Amino acid sequence: MDTITWFGHSAFKIDGGGASVIIDPFLAPSTGLKPADLGKADLVLVTHDHGDHVGCAIEYCRETQTPLGCVVGTAQALVERGLPQNLTLSSMGFNIGGTVEVAGMKATMAQAFHSSDTAVPVSYIVTMPDGLRFYHAGDTGIFQSMELLAKLYPLDLALLPIGGFFTMDAFQAAHAAKMLDAPNVIPMHWGTFPVLAQSPDEFFGYMKEICPATQCLRMAPGQSVEMEHLKKRNQ
Repeated sequence: MDTITWFGHSAFKIDGGGASVIIDPFLAPSTGLKPADLGKADLVLVTHDHGDHVGCAIEYCRETQTPLGCVVGTAQALVERGLPQNLTLSSMGFNIGGTVEVAGMKATMAQAFHSSDTAVPVSYIVTMPDGLRFYHAGDTGIFQSMELLAKLYPLDLALLPIGGFFTMDAFQAAHAAKMLDAPNVIPMHWGTFPVLAQSPDEFFGYMKEICPATQCLRMAPGQSVEMEHLKKRNQ
């Protein structure tokens, strides 16, 4: 049974099919969560080099010997900050369009529209060993080729930023959800900082207008949801 856990901001852990992946393990102080709360994982993915996405990734991977995947350029920057070289996938990271396989999980790197100090921001489409496929958008604005990504990789779940200011706002994110056509959406990147939307309510309102068939999940930091509570693809 797949389990999706949100640790606040953009930090998620997905367990399923005997494997688990952590994405953007930034644990905001307001959540009260610690790296130990992440548990064991087979892979850590980082969408870009900003501190509120790298989070505790270096320390976590070093302590647990978990490999880290990120874009070429950012990978070397994280090595210079203390990530052991042998814990970077391929010892140098990978790049947009590339797919890596770890513990039966396939992670495909896709584009994102944001900023980065060391390389480029990215998103991920991850297929778990049991077939669950989800999209983690990272930090991004809306872009038309989200629709193409969804055609190439039909999704079960989309994890979308809604906070505005640094990323899509609620209105844009609802239109992104429509293009991605995932039966389930979890909003992220809200409530952490004063400049961000402080609630997902506006997003939920737009979703009712723009793609009412999509199930939107309201989660609290540290909360988990089982796949049995998600809508099935094409249901």
